Amino acid sequence: MFARGRYNKETMNTNKHKRKLNKTRSSDQLISTNRGARFGYHILKSMEAGIALKGTEIKSIRTARVSLQHSFARITKSEAWLHNMHIPTYKEGNIYNHDPARPRKLLLRKTQITELEREMKSSNLTLIPLRLYITRHKAKVEIALAQGKKLRDKRRLIAKRDTDREISRRLKNRQAQ
Repeated sequence: MFARGRYNKETMNTNKHKRKLNKTRSSDQLISTNRGARFGYHILKSMEAGIALKGTEIKSIRTARVSLQHSFARITKSEAWLHNMHIPTYKEGNIYNHDPARPRKLLLRKTQITELEREMKSSNLTLIPLRLYITRHKAKVEIALAQGKKLRDKRRLIAKRDTDREISRRLKNRQAQ
């Protein structure tokens, strides 16, 4: 038996090993994706950013009813803000419930913000959110520098998708016979 407060080397090593496994195992819980972003924009560069939220907002996010459609990020006064992200009010909230469409501050480093601002101004790019997820009990958003696609690019993409679908359908029918 062990004396109180003392451990042998075997138990110490297994505890360290368990801690390392828990640290490396990420349990990202995907909340919402912006499906229209990849269709309407050429994604050039993406990065992860935290979001400054109020108490009822994170509770509402965990119910996974968030909409990223038509949302965008803007840099004003060397701060990044996420606009038009709709987080519905929390049902069990009280008088301190949040505004569903308020702008939310993105948590980025100053160097990241200045780099994004410089690239946006020089190349006429926009910042759009791609997906919202929870990792290590914190809400994160993946934002991307993107350039808008032309209508002809979108039509080409639709035509290519249709032909690929038709080819796979014919191959599937051929293998079934």
